[in-house]
Amino acid sequence: MIDKRILENVLSDQSEELQIKRSMNFCRRKEEDSVDLKSQLAQVVIGVRRSGKSTLCYNVLQRSGVKFAYVNFDDERLTSLTGKDLNDVLEVFYKMYGNFNYLFIDEIQNIPEWYLFVNRLLRKRMHVIVTGSNAKLLSGELASHLTGRHHDISLLPFSFAEYCDYKNVDTKSQTTLAIALRRAAFDDYMRKGGFPELQDIADGREYIDTLVDNVLKRDIEQRFKISYKAAFEQMAQHLLNVSPTIIVERELKKIFGFKSEHTVRNYVSYLCQAYLVVGLHKYSPKSRLRVVGEKLYPIDVALMNNRTDAFAGENLGWRLETIVFIELLRRCKHKGWDVYYYNDRTKECDFVVCQGNTAVMLIQVSYDILNLKTRKREISGLLHAARKTKCNNLFLLTDHDYEDVKENEYTINIRPVYDWLLQDFE
Repeated sequence: MIDKRILENVLSDQSEELQIKRSMNFCRRKEEDSVDLKSQLAQVVIGVRRSGKSTLCYNVLQRSGVKFAYVNFDDERLTSLTGKDLNDVLEVFYKMYGNFNYLFIDEIQNIPEWYLFVNRLLRKRMHVIVTGSNAKLLSGELASHLTGRHHDISLLPFSFAEYCDYKNVDTKSQTTLAIALRRAAFDDYMRKGGFPELQDIADGREYIDTLVDNVLKRDIEQRFKISYKAAFEQMAQHLLNVSPTIIVERELKKIFGFKSEHTVRNYVSYLCQAYLVVGLHKYSPKSRLRVVGEKLYPIDVALMNNRTDAFAGENLGWRLETIVFIELLRRCKHKGWDVYYYNDRTKECDFVVCQGNTAVMLIQVSYDILNLKTRKREISGLLHAARKTKCNNLFLLTDHDYEDVKENEYTINIRPVYDWLLQDFE
């Protein structure tokens, strides 16, 4: 049990930290629209570490003008707190703030039986906004602990549009200067990635190394009681080195000496649950074919080579493809659409966007199509997928090309990725 005077001192210090934030400007995130402050459900923001979850919640509360209390349980002075002490936290809040109806809680998973406290607050009609590490706040645990009394919001690192907002890059003007500055901004975004804090760090290797290490050791190994820690970490680093890549369990089992392919599947699942990587299934009308041959992408291009011993080159084509996929995840979730890749062993298409069982968009990604052989291959794969899926909304996204190509009955929209990322998604 912690002395209430110490508790009040800690919470007062944290309140001062918020006062400092009030003098700072933060770019608006699209996911802010998903936080419903009028709802009686707990609003839980989940996502990869360092993606800006706490800042998003602060932005929503601050801009709404509501009166709220705040606590961050990722504070060494609060490590002795237990679930039984949380009522003392509430009492100190009422002393500090008077009556309030909104409570913003950072890293609540550090407190045992936190969900009993949250459930009690929800029954009292308190509006609760929660963030935390994926070690405890995965959707499965939320469903069991909060028994349907929550709404989870997934947050990814900066999109290119958000990056431009953060860097004050003009995304509308069509002057030669404005276009050139957008292209320069995209080159930087493709190299550095979208983690908010990384934008102001000259050398991000240590930052990314620490981030990956925390996800592997704190968010996965501790939670899932990983037996083969060294081999698991080597596999994770390997997958980040070679992604985007199709998972072959038999091969990974042999490389890292696991006892079974089942272990490999579990370990890959843990990486996905911690948002370090994200999976993409193969397009097929048959369910049994969609669940095999999963393709993995890093959650952000910063993870691809900005790590110790990554031994990776620029891999511009892979980076471009990853950026497009992560953007599709953002856009399709809001529409309730699904994304797949197409591969029938003869031809490939990077992305098939589906509304229900109908393909509404096909996207091929290639960094440079100046080489005629490359251009023919990419267009051929796109047209093949179009015939198989009966979709005629076709895009070939590249680093800089802009044209419309007629091929038989199809029109292929060739667009630069930096421009496509800033356009409305239809």
